[in-house]
Amino acid sequence: MTSEPGQHPDAASGGGVDPDAAAAAFEEIAAGVAVASTRWRGQDHAITVTSCTWVSREPPLLLVCVHEDARFLDAVEGAGTWGLSLLGEGARATASWLATPGRPAVGQLDRVPHTPGAVTGVPLLDGALAGFECRTTDVHPAGDHAVVLGAVVGLRPGAAAAAGEKPLVRFRRSYHALA
Repeated sequence: MTSEPGQHPDAASGGGVDPDAAAAAFEEIAAGVAVASTRWRGQDHAITVTSCTWVSREPPLLLVCVHEDARFLDAVEGAGTWGLSLLGEGARATASWLATPGRPAVGQLDRVPHTPGAVTGVPLLDGALAGFECRTTDVHPAGDHAVVLGAVVGLRPGAAAAAGEKPLVRFRRSYHALA
C-alpha cells in the first residue's frame, strides 16, 4: 500500500498526517510574537510564544500554547497568573533569547527591561506593543502542548504601538517585521 506525500502509511485508515510534514506546513503560517511571563516562588519566568490569541471580548480572554515539558508551564500553573507582552519589530533579540532551549532557569529577564504589572505583579516587557495581565482560568492538555486560558485582569497599552512600531512576526522559522 502506498500513501500520499506527507501522510503516514496508515493515514488512509485514519492514522493521521506525518508530524514532520505538518510542522513544515505550519511554518507557512505567519504568527505574531509575544512573551508569556509569570512570577513564581520569587523568580521571574518567561518564554517566547507564537501560539497566542484573543479568545473573547466579553469577558476578555487570551490563550497561549506552551510545550508540555516547558519549565514555564509548571511556573504558570503554580502561580495562577501570567502576562503576555506583544513584541514589536525591535525585539528580535529578546524573542530569540527567550526561545532558546536550555537557557538558565534563574535570571531569564535580567537582561530584558520589564516592569511588574499593576494588578498581578507579573513581569511585563517594557517597550512592548501591549501588555496583558491574566489570571489562569483553565489549562487543557493538547497533544505535546498545553493550552493556557486566562481572563485579562490588567492591560498596559504600549509606547511602541503609540510610536508606530510594527509588530514582530514569525514566518518560515525566522522573525520579520510587517511591511
